[in-house]
Order: sequence, then C-alpha cells, then structure tokens
Amino acid sequence: MKLVKQIMFFGIITLVAVSFSQCASTHKMLDSIAVVFGEVYYQTWVAGVKDAGSGINLYIPIKSKPDNIVMDSVYFKGKRAKLEQSNPKLYIARFSNTLNKPDIVMSNAPYAEYGNKVPRLKQHTPFELKDNECILSYVENNKKKYYRISGIIKKEPIFYPSAPPKKQ
Repeated sequence: MKLVKQIMFFGIITLVAVSFSQCASTHKMLDSIAVVFGEVYYQTWVAGVKDAGSGINLYIPIKSKPDNIVMDSVYFKGKRAKLEQSNPKLYIARFSNTLNKPDIVMSNAPYAEYGNKVPRLKQHTPFELKDNECILSYVENNKKKYYRISGIIKKEPIFYPSAPPKKQ
C-alpha cells in the first residue's frame, strides 16, 4: 500500500512538472535593446491594377545598432513579416493582402485535383498588440530575443496609379 502511494505521489509530481515546463517556451519580452530607433512609421498601399491587392509597409529607421544584433522579423497588426534591410539605416517589413485567389480544380475524376495548392492558414500572433505597436524579433549573440516598439505613426496611404489602357 505504501509503494502504491509513493508511485502515485511521484506520478502527480511528474505531471505537474511537465505541465509547468511548457511555460518556458513562451516569448520573453525585453525592456531595453542596444539599438537606437528613429521615428517608426507605417503606410498602407493600394495597387492601381484590378486584383493586385493592397498592404502595409512598416518602416524602422535605425540611428545606431551594434554589430552583434541581427534584425529578423516583426509582428504587426496580427501578422508576421521578415525584415528587409533597405539601406544600413532602414529596415522595411512588407505585409501584403493579395486579392488573387488561385484557381482550384474541383472534380470527381481521379488525379484531376493533383495540381491544387494547399491553402495557407491564417497566422496566429503570439503577442497582444495595440494598433500602434509591433514586436521586433532579433538575434543577439546567437539568442533570439523580442522587443516591443510603441508609438508607431500612421502616415498617409499610397495609392498607386492604374495601368495605362491597352491600345488596340
């Protein structure tokens, strides 16, 4: 009887320890970063061609950054995008909303649906953000870290002109 109680006790302790170990996989937010940012802003854009889509470009100007920090990606408005280095002092994240939906073959014939692509599921953002906040994901000394940038400014949208009509 004593052995059964000990086995149950150690089983419960193991179960509790395993359930708490999942908390370690959450993203830890840092309060400071060794990067000096300029005025972070975003602009929405709309393509001038039918079904070409729209999106948001997030601009992150950098005044100074140590060499051991590598900017990776951002989470913004419920989406994640990789950062592109436009020049040494500017990073851009591009979030596009494409309206073009791929053609899907629906058929009862064998192998007719073979070329269909698997639809992309909506990304889940692991952070709760306000409209003027983003989370910067970066690597410092081979460790992935996260930093919240607040006070992002919304600039006037860009409306790209439409394509010229085709000549016949």
